Amino acid sequence: MAQRMSGRGLAGELAAEFLGTLILILFGCGVVAQVVAAGVGDHDSIAWAWGLGVTLGVYVAARLSGAHLNPAVTVGLACFKGFSWSKVAPYIVAQTVGAFIAALLVRWNYTEVLAKADPGHTLKTQIVFSTLPGNGEFPVSEWGALRDQIIGTAILLLLIFAITDLLNTPPGANMAPFIIGLVVVAIGMAWGTDAGYAINPARDLGPRLASYLTGYGSAWRDQYGNLYFWVPIVGPLIGGVLGAALYRYLITPFLRTESEKQEPGRIPAPEE
Repeated sequence: MAQRMSGRGLAGELAAEFLGTLILILFGCGVVAQVVAAGVGDHDSIAWAWGLGVTLGVYVAARLSGAHLNPAVTVGLACFKGFSWSKVAPYIVAQTVGAFIAALLVRWNYTEVLAKADPGHTLKTQIVFSTLPGNGEFPVSEWGALRDQIIGTAILLLLIFAITDLLNTPPGANMAPFIIGLVVVAIGMAWGTDAGYAINPARDLGPRLASYLTGYGSAWRDQYGNLYFWVPIVGPLIGGVLGAALYRYLITPFLRTESEKQEPGRIPAPEE
C-alpha cells in the first residue's frame, strides 16, 4: 500500500510538472509566433507573456509538485534544498514532454501564419520555438551565448530561492508565483539579447525537437551552422547551480535555524 501511494504521489507530481510546463510554453512560444510570424506585438509583449506563462504554470502545479517547470530549478533544489535526487530525472522528463507537446500545439495552431511568413521554415521563424545566439541577428557566438545562459539562470535561481524562502521575506497571500513571473519578465527585458533568455533546458529542448519534427531541418544548429542545441541545456544547468549556491552560502547561513525548516522544493502557501 505504501509503495502504491508513493507511486501515485509521484504520478501526480509528474502530471503537475507536465501540465505546468505545457501552460508556460503555450503562452511563451505562442506569443513569439504572434510577434515574429504575424507582426502582432513587440519585445515587451514577449517578455510579459513569458512571465505570465510562468506565473500561470506555477499556479497550476505548485500544490502537487512545487512547480519547478525547469530542469535547472529541479537540479538546484536537489543540490541545496533537499529535493530527492531520485525524482530529478522523472521531473526533467515530464517538463520536457510538457514543453514538447505545447510547442506542437503552437506549431499546429499557427500553421498557416508560419507558412505565410516563412514558407521554407528557416531560422526566420525557428526562433518561435527555440533560441539562437544573438537572437539570430547579432554577432554572438555559442560561447557568448553560453556565458549569457549561465548568468541569466544564476539570477533566476538566486531570486527563486530568495522569494520562496520562508525565513527570508517571502511574498504573502500566495503571491510568490506572480513575483517569480515578474523575475522572468525582468530577465527577458534585461538579458534577452545575447541568447533569447531560454534559462530553462526543457523550454528550449522540447520545442526545438517539436520544430525539427515538423519541418525545421536546421533546428539543431545556429545561424553560423554550428551545433547549438546544447548551449541552452548546459548553460542553464551550470547557472542554476551557481545561483542556488550563491543564495545557499551567502544568505541562508544568516537566516536558518534548526527549528525553522520548510519542505524542500515547494513554493510556500499561506496556510503552510
